[in-house]
Amino acid sequence: MEDVARVLIVEARFYEDLADELAAGAIEALQAAGVEIERLPVPGALEIPAAIALAEASAAFDAYVALGVVIRGETSHYDIVAGESARGLQNLAIEYDCCIGNGILTVENGDQAWARARRSEKNKGRDAAQAALRMLEIKQRFSPALDESMLSGNLSFGGAEE
Repeated sequence: MEDVARVLIVEARFYEDLADELAAGAIEALQAAGVEIERLPVPGALEIPAAIALAEASAAFDAYVALGVVIRGETSHYDIVAGESARGLQNLAIEYDCCIGNGILTVENGDQAWARARRSEKNKGRDAAQAALRMLEIKQRFSPALDESMLSGNLSFGGAEE
């Protein structure tokens, strides 16, 4: 039996309708790639890096898709959430070799969020899933000890040629 890559979608549920749309775009892309998918809801974007760190410690997943929405409000909390969630994901990618597609939207208002989340428009959920899969391919290329059969080989990333 061939090993298949396992991808965990970690989704902030603070804006549930937007989270559902982002997840739908990610799931479509991951299903097209033939990988196993699991979803893990968390309360907000700040919890996403911690959830990925916990999952990575289990060694159960090959890649991660981080999905959430941060909308600017009247206080500086937006800057903290946007910056710290991005920093947390980047630290995981660099320090622990995690393959992460960052689909945490940081926007000024709901209209911008919907334009980026909606599958019929920018489809950032799909983009984050494709980024996670591409990072997994890169990790496999530079890590000979990894099982080369994890991906089904039918991934396409808009002109990215090996």
